Amino acid sequence: MRARTRLGVLLALLVALLTSGTVPASPTPMAPRARTTVLDGVRLQWAKARLDRGDPHLRRALAALRVRADDWLDQGPWTVVDKPRPGPGGDVHDYLSQAPYWWPTRPPTAENPWGCPYEQRDGERNPEVDTGTDRQDVEKVFDSVYDLSLAWYYTGERRYAQKAGQVLRTWFLDPATRMNPNLDHAQFIPCRYDGRAIGIIDFSQSFTAVLDALALLDTGAPGWTGTDRAGMKKWNTDFLGWLRNSDFGRQEAAATNNHGTFYDMQLAALALATGDRALARRTVLEAGRRRVVPQIEADGSQPQELARTRSWHYSTFALVAHTRLAAIGRHVGVDLWAYRGPDGQSLFAAVRYLLPAATGAADWPHPELGFLRYAATDVVHAAADAGDRRARRAVPSLQAPPGGDLWALRPAAEQLDAITG
Repeated sequence: MRARTRLGVLLALLVALLTSGTVPASPTPMAPRARTTVLDGVRLQWAKARLDRGDPHLRRALAALRVRADDWLDQGPWTVVDKPRPGPGGDVHDYLSQAPYWWPTRPPTAENPWGCPYEQRDGERNPEVDTGTDRQDVEKVFDSVYDLSLAWYYTGERRYAQKAGQVLRTWFLDPATRMNPNLDHAQFIPCRYDGRAIGIIDFSQSFTAVLDALALLDTGAPGWTGTDRAGMKKWNTDFLGWLRNSDFGRQEAAATNNHGTFYDMQLAALALATGDRALARRTVLEAGRRRVVPQIEADGSQPQELARTRSWHYSTFALVAHTRLAAIGRHVGVDLWAYRGPDGQSLFAAVRYLLPAATGAADWPHPELGFLRYAATDVVHAAADAGDRRARRAVPSLQAPPGGDLWALRPAAEQLDAITG
């Protein structure tokens, strides 16, 4: 299975190189191969080699990536300790995020700093979620480190690596500013719940990108030291232990919707990044039975996501987890794309279900409060790279997300559309 997966990747690379009109004369000299968890380090090597030879398509993508990376240079660093109030445990080093639709019923006082009790107002977003907790800051940490590390890898400009290192050390490593490796107080509701298992998805969405950023920096980034590498491995190991052994982690592992898939994605990535290949492989092997079969129908529809008012967003969002988990599988010899459930359920079918709307050939026939066609662009790219002919034919008709289509430089699906809820 591993040989077939690698052959498929190499064939996809050959197609990309031939269609670009720029085939390197030899594979050397090449940048060091990053030992990534989701991204394919070999593909990144080839992309850098093509860039160094002036590939015009990749140079356009790099220009878009640099715009993003340059924007981070004068922002941050961010830290969990600067929130106005600590979480229920009283430790400012604990990550804190808040359920968005719950509101205080009383003015805050010294004795009642949160204004308890809280009441639910469905669909009305409490601004405390964005100003009084760590959620927005951690998203900036994840996004900036990924963009900056990729920009350094492809350009060699030390300013990108140095900024990424500063952001990582401030959030994860420096004793005065570091985050504790747990999510005990994610998605808490003041006066009701000190934290909730569903808050794990705060990290599941994007933290795997940080693991890839670390792998890129580990190839020789200036200013990124052995002490930094050891510190991040220790943090990731401790976080993996919390994820596996905490009550919240066990609850999220048992979830039968996209939360369960995102949990598996994060677990497998952390296991691979910290050296537990057996756990990573086992997690991906079980994902067909545990995630694909319960969530995807034979026709590719995802009933749990189609029942939501943001059915397009959540259908693409769930496939971000599935396709990134499949990418992790590639590193441990598991081809999740090849999995077929007892009724024909598969990741390919799920992506094909999106193609008419993703290409603009048809309207999306389900409820959606804010349809954004480009939300599906990355997952279609992923299916095309995995060998699906219909997805490959659809690629020229995809809508680029704001800031450009960066798939050629970071071929792993991201959540391309934002949602505030």
